[in-house]
Amino acid sequence: MPIHPRESDPAVPDPADPAPEGAVRPPRGDLPRSGPPAGTGPDTDEEPGPDAAGGPTPSEDQHTAELKELEDRWRRALADLDNLRKRHARELERERTSERSRTAAAFLPVLDNLELALTHAGPDPGAIVEGVRAVRDQGVSVLELLGYPRHAETGVAFDPALHEVVGVVQDPDAPPGTVVEVLRPGYGDGERQLRPAAVTVAKRE
Repeated sequence: MPIHPRESDPAVPDPADPAPEGAVRPPRGDLPRSGPPAGTGPDTDEEPGPDAAGGPTPSEDQHTAELKELEDRWRRALADLDNLRKRHARELERERTSERSRTAAAFLPVLDNLELALTHAGPDPGAIVEGVRAVRDQGVSVLELLGYPRHAETGVAFDPALHEVVGVVQDPDAPPGTVVEVLRPGYGDGERQLRPAAVTVAKRE
């Protein structure tokens, strides 16, 4: 059988033929692309990771140094706060001791005068009474100087801030709600009150 030469198909371009001027040749999938793979060349924007240089990046070193500095400052602040607390406790205890000493020293003359009254009383009971009354007045004066005045008045209106009612009595000579008798004096006012006065109050009609 005779072999006829293959006729070229005008619709299919011959790869060996050069492309006409201005024409775009379609890509050929069977030919390998030349050059390095995409993304691995020297012109890519990808930076090497932290392990590429064999150590931490400069930003990590800076963060570590800042963290260490903050930790040191925090430890110093804690130490300063502890020292301040201890110093304040020592000063407070010293002030308490000094205040107790001043208060006790203020009452020493009261005890001295009470001992003198008992020593010079002798067989006269009236002298003992007068001496004890004088010592009582001196003690009241000391408390007043310390900021705790005495409250033992009768005939005044009942004040819940100064008085504590321990009894109610019927007294036609006293207006209702007034203090008739003081059973125990009170000392101090407001926030500086040692105790209220224990009183009996006239009954209200």
